[in-house]
Amino acid sequence: MQCVGSVMVLLFNRILLSFTTTATAVFGAYFKLQSFIFMPVFGLNNAIVPIIAYNFGARRPDRMKKTIKLAVAVAVTIMFTGFLLLQIIPQVFLGMFDASADMLAIGVPALRTISISFLAAGACIIIGSTFQALGKGVYSMIVSISRQLVVLVPVAWLMSRTGNLNAVWWAFPIAEIMGATVTALFFLHLNKTIIKPLEQVIKGHF
Repeated sequence: MQCVGSVMVLLFNRILLSFTTTATAVFGAYFKLQSFIFMPVFGLNNAIVPIIAYNFGARRPDRMKKTIKLAVAVAVTIMFTGFLLLQIIPQVFLGMFDASADMLAIGVPALRTISISFLAAGACIIIGSTFQALGKGVYSMIVSISRQLVVLVPVAWLMSRTGNLNAVWWAFPIAEIMGATVTALFFLHLNKTIIKPLEQVIKGHF
């Protein structure tokens, strides 16, 4: 999954280079900024995997669901905060990289557009950790590959054909919507085949 991210960055930078090197600088700045926003969510992600897995083994679906709901709520709150910050003061964050006037002209709309994807990313990350906790890590891999390579890069390339750099950034929200859809479908399947049957078994013992 880490390799997928590296390949995505490589290919996305090649698309941006067809416009200007400043666009790649903006993309690099964004990646550094988003790491600070995503970091606590990934920390939460790592923390809940053993909790969900332990309660799955202990046959406690009530605790599993409580953990998932709480984690999703916290992750969504963090990502929404990041979204608001990049919507309201993107120039302040770009200023941390000594942004030129050209970089600000490209970077401000870029950060505002890309940050729209944050609204769904938090929940997707947490649900992805749930897949791993339930022994379905391959689901997380499928979502990651689909979002970053199957959708993001091709959509960015198609948008670049319009000659409008601002259109390229919309590949991120589009890819996140697709990722959220696939994640939701996988979770509904796991809820139907694993979580609900476990709840019924527990109820049958009382």
